[in-house]
Formats: sequence, structure tokens, C-alpha cells
Amino acid sequence: MQSLYGALIGVLTAGLLAGAPTPIVETADAGPPDTRPTAREFIDWKPCASDTAAECGSLRLPVDWARPTGEKFDLALARRKATDPDRRVGVLLVNPGGPGEQGVEFVRNKATAHFSADIQKRFDVIGFDPRGVGRSQPVRCSRGLLAQQPSVYPRNQAEFAELVSYNRALRQDCRRHSGPVFDHADTLSVVRDMDAIRRALGEKKINYFGHSYGTLIGQQYAEQFGDRIRAMALTANMDHSLGARDFIVSSAATAEDSFHQFVQWCDRTRSCALHGRNVTVVWDALLAKADRGEVRDPQSPHRGLTAHEITQYAFRAFYGPDWERLASYVAGLDAQEPRALRLPQPDARPGATEPTDPTPFHAVFCQDWRIRAKDYREYAKLTDAELRAAPHMRGSPRMHTAIAGCIGWPDEVNNPQHRLRITDAPTILMSHALHDPANNHAWATNAHRQTRRTTVLLTYEGSGHSVYNRNTCTRKAVDDYLLELKVPPHGSRCAATVSETTAGQ
Repeated sequence: MQSLYGALIGVLTAGLLAGAPTPIVETADAGPPDTRPTAREFIDWKPCASDTAAECGSLRLPVDWARPTGEKFDLALARRKATDPDRRVGVLLVNPGGPGEQGVEFVRNKATAHFSADIQKRFDVIGFDPRGVGRSQPVRCSRGLLAQQPSVYPRNQAEFAELVSYNRALRQDCRRHSGPVFDHADTLSVVRDMDAIRRALGEKKINYFGHSYGTLIGQQYAEQFGDRIRAMALTANMDHSLGARDFIVSSAATAEDSFHQFVQWCDRTRSCALHGRNVTVVWDALLAKADRGEVRDPQSPHRGLTAHEITQYAFRAFYGPDWERLASYVAGLDAQEPRALRLPQPDARPGATEPTDPTPFHAVFCQDWRIRAKDYREYAKLTDAELRAAPHMRGSPRMHTAIAGCIGWPDEVNNPQHRLRITDAPTILMSHALHDPANNHAWATNAHRQTRRTTVLLTYEGSGHSVYNRNTCTRKAVDDYLLELKVPPHGSRCAATVSETTAGQ
């Protein structure tokens, strides 16, 4: 899930340009009443320990924006200043997706390779770890309890009830280890944090680049604070209007589509490790062997791989897409001699609560989506619909696990689904791959349909989860928009890269 761009028109003060701490900003007159902290906000920028060319800092913010004088947490940020300050446009806030991806890590280690030289010359690129993620008071859960997760494919009401009990116990464990930020990790709270960043930077308008789940942050920022945006670029868009069935079926369908793209590539590409074979037959037989416990994990030969683990590996490979690696992986598993193995089992040690691992995904997802199967019958109907949409991928490995993790959570959520309503924002650029494995292209078309007057959709006609760096066409469209506010015509498309459309040697 992933992208959005926002840049400032106003010029920063001399102190900021010189690298001094961002000036303290009074916030009593900023934003709607429920977003006004009573304290003054500022970011004390210092060179990052791992890379002194980047600056790191933090911003102290309310855990609960409805109670701005209550408990606080420190939001972590990183910045790479414009390399051509005389031609600087403004700030470009970045969120790389997830939920759970770290904006600080992105800016420190990936931004210079990701963005074009022109973007780096003219924007201060700023990443932040959303609340509950990375260095921003991360949600943590007991490693021992995480290892005890029952199957997310319950076969009856008793197994469904076991999953409910586990999810409730895990939720309480994570809340205990994470503190009150756990209950306020929703995207609407992140949106308010992002506007606090804008205020602390002293900017009237921002630019924003959001990828995958970061597009939901961008969309909802545009709903709440559209007049504070100069430009916003969103890649691999979310559709927050979907109900449970539409969400899981569309997720499964796009995973299945990516599988078929892989099969077609292998059929026409001689370098594919499965070239000349019926890839679909090989794949289905491999999953059947895994169901019988006959497939060894290449990294740990003493243990078996489940079919779910194999589909998860493929799903991750589709993100690139990295079809060569996937083909070699499948060929290697298929070549194994059949041998009964013990399938991986959860660690059954009771009461294991230490150490903990950062686990923010469900703290965010389950507060953004009201998707709660009430019993096994309802859950089985969703699963059956998912499997019909993706018989070879057996649904969407990531989204099935996401929905399964919310079973047993309270029905009320902080940020329930709704149709996107943007009324006071400049034109927003949405871009999306036609064969995205995780976020169905229909999500982008539907989000665009809901906001036709304020969004333009650019379609990349190839595969993978990213869009910006696919080729010259996609990169130029986004760069022209961010730098010059040149909006592509409605219905614009960029052709797939040559590597996706021609056979290998």
C-alpha cells in the first residue's frame, strides 16, 4: 500500500535556511479547535548520527488530539535540505506507506536514490515516522505471544473463537507495552500530526508525496486541510470507501492478476527458471505439497513451509516485480524430493511477554477499517469469495492476514470508511500501476471518481507496486507536477517498461 506530494510557496526564514532550529510557532490560531495544541511547537534539527548530510529532529505532540493538554509523545523526523537553495520551492513531506514504513529511514537512506536530482535541488525532503511507528513511540508486542498466533484460516466456529481470543489477548498485550498511543494510531490522528509539522516548519502550504498507505494520509489531509496544500502526489492509491467484501475480493483479484502477469512473463522469457513448463500447474502442485507438509524451507531445512508462506513470498516478489527471483525460488522448491516434515508451529510457551517486537500494522489498520467478521459463518463467506477471486494465489496473503487480525477488536473505530470528499484543495496527482499486486487499480479509479474535480489519475500500464521510478514517462509526469504544477491531461497513461513486455535472451 503507497504516495503524495506537498510543497510550500512561502520562503523560510533566514534562521531556517542557515540550519538553525525551526522557529517556535504559536499554534493557538492554527487549524480547527480540536487540532490546537496549547503548547508551542518547534523542531530542533541536528545532524543525523548515521549521515550528517541529513538532519534529524523531533516534535512533541498530543497523543490524543481531542485532549491537547494531555499526554505527549515525540514524533521523529528527518530532513534533507534543498541542494539548490536559491531555487527552492518549499518542503516535500514524504510517507513511504505500510502501515508501518518509516519516513525517517526513507529520508536518511533512500530519498537520494529515489527522487530525481531536480526534486532534491528544489525541495527540502522531509520524512516522519507516523505515531506508533519507528522512532515515534512505536507500538510493541510480546515476541512470545506473537509466535503463538493460530491459523488465520479457521475451519470451524471453535477455531474462529480461538482466533478471536488470541487477537483480544494480543491487543491487550500490545496496549500494555505501547501505552496510550496504541489507541490513537489511526490515520486521522496522523493527519493532524502532519499539519502540526507544517506549523512547526512555519509553512503556509506544503507539498506531499505519499505511497500506498501513505496515500490514505494524503487523501485525508486533503479532506481536512486542503487549503494548506501546494501540490500532492499519490502513488498506489487506497480506496477508503470499501466495505469488507469489496475490500478483500478486490485485494485478492489484483494479487491473482499479478500471478498471471508472472506466468505470461515466464512463458515468453527464456531466462525464466520455469520457461517451457506449465507454470500454473507447477505452482498449484507446489502449494498442494506444502499442504501435505512436504516442502522444506531453503533457509531452515529442518522445517516445512506452508502454502501461505509460499504465496507471501510470491506476493512480495510481485512488488518489484522481481519475476526472475520468484521463478528461481519456485523451481528450487519444486525440485525438492518429497519428504514429510513437521510444519512450523507456534511457540506454545505460556506467558512469554519479553522481549517485544515493533508491531504497528494492526494498531493502525484496525482503527482505520471497520471490518469485523462476527462469527465463523460470516468469515467463511468472505474467505470463499476471496478464494474464488484468486484460486492460484489463494486470496491476498497480506490483506487476508490484515482482516484476520482485526477479528475480536471493538466494533467502534477512530477512522471508519467513508467516501472521499475533497472540497478545498488544488489539483492532486494520483498515479497507479495497472497490475499492482496489493492495491487494485480499481481503487485508484474509484478514489478519482469520488474526487473528479480535484484529482487527475495517471495510469502506468505495467506491473509492480511502485510508479514514480518505473520509467521516464512516470518520473517526468510527477516531477513536472511537483516542480511546475503542470498537471497531466485526464486519462493519461505511461507504457510499461521494455523489460516487462519483451522476452529475455
